Amino acid sequence: MAARQPFTYMDTADEAVRATCDDATICKRFATSKGYWKDPYIQYFARSVGERKAPEINRGYYARVKGVNHLLDAFIRNSECNCQVINLGAGLDTTFWRLKDENLLPKKFFEVDFPTVVALRKLKGISCLMCACFLLDTQSLDSDRYCIIGADLRDISALDEKLKKFHLNPDLPTVLLSECVLVYMTPSQSSNLLRWAAEIFHTAMFINYEQVNMSDRFGQVMIENLLRRQCSLAGAELCQSLDTQKERFLKTGWEHADALDMMTVYSMLPQDDVARMECLEFLDEKELLQQLLQHYNICWASKDKLNLGNSAVCKSFDLRLFI
Repeated sequence: MAARQPFTYMDTADEAVRATCDDATICKRFATSKGYWKDPYIQYFARSVGERKAPEINRGYYARVKGVNHLLDAFIRNSECNCQVINLGAGLDTTFWRLKDENLLPKKFFEVDFPTVVALRKLKGISCLMCACFLLDTQSLDSDRYCIIGADLRDISALDEKLKKFHLNPDLPTVLLSECVLVYMTPSQSSNLLRWAAEIFHTAMFINYEQVNMSDRFGQVMIENLLRRQCSLAGAELCQSLDTQKERFLKTGWEHADALDMMTVYSMLPQDDVARMECLEFLDEKELLQQLLQHYNICWASKDKLNLGNSAVCKSFDLRLFI
């Protein structure tokens, strides 16, 4: 019998990153239980609401969900659903089910995450929801419209092979999503991923939500808190500013890129729904919310050979036009 390999620092770091998947799901479950937005499917992946979360955390997740959904939905509508979605580091995300309910399903929706996340977390929850599917093994699931793949995003050749095995179509307009994923990869690893996507798809948008402005004191405290959990932000140097976020795409083959911090996104959301949401809980620490939102951003980049108008979306992002 082969000797058991010792537990390495990378194993510990990867497990800490995987734990953030559960943290985000539990936060979303609590926020939806309070009425911040509707998600009838998250209960299958976070069985209990859990302990109370601070109002600024709930508002932060609200802005995140609304902002990412805006760009994703705009891309799908521009393509008239003749597209595919790849959710990189998807965790226990429920976007596929929302799109299904809103008649916005793309031709195919792919989710990719660590094999252990897929095997131990996602497939258990998905078994309550999927009927017409084919379970290939403990780390993958495939159906006509929905595919879950266990893969390491740092291994581009294996990722590419698995996506093609499950009928990824490079000729279809494609939107790629990543939420607090690239920041856990080294700059070279994330650049390889962005370059691969830019090379394989001629009409595409990449939507990236993660930290920004990490060089100030608030950002350093965020980094220190994660390090205490053995969770290193290996890509923090690319999260120094909105400019560094945009440059990482422009340097890896993307034609257009733009970015907004989440305080700006929050201010652009429809005010009637923001007013409804803000009535749900009293917020005492308004300055803390502002600091928190200023340290996250949405960056989006595009290639638009088919002239679907995605470049225009990148250049003139106005949430009030779409949400």
